Amino acid sequence: MPWITLTIAGLLEIVWATAMKQSDGFTKPWPTIVMLVGMVASFWLLAVAMRELPLGTAYMVWTGIGAVGSFILGIILMGDPVTPLRLLAAGLIVAGIMTMKIAS
Repeated sequence: MPWITLTIAGLLEIVWATAMKQSDGFTKPWPTIVMLVGMVASFWLLAVAMRELPLGTAYMVWTGIGAVGSFILGIILMGDPVTPLRLLAAGLIVAGIMTMKIAS
C-alpha cells in the first residue's frame, strides 16, 4: 500500500508542477488553486508513504515520478524540446526509480 500511496503522491507532483507553469507566476487564480491543492495532497501522501518506506527511497521515487512526468507533459502540452540528451536524462531517472524499487 505505501507504494501505491507514493505513486499517487508522485502523480500529484506532476499536477502541481504543471499547474504552477500554467499559473503564469501566480497571476491566474485557477491554476494557482490547483497547484496549492495538488501540493498539499502530494506532500501529505508522501508523508503517509514515509511511515513505511525509507526516507531516501520515498523521496527519490516521488521526485523522479514528478520530474519524468513533468518532462513528458512539458513535451506534450507545452512544446518543450525533445533531444536525445534530454531523453537519455529522463531514461536514467526512470532507471534509478526502478533500481530503488528493486533495492527496497
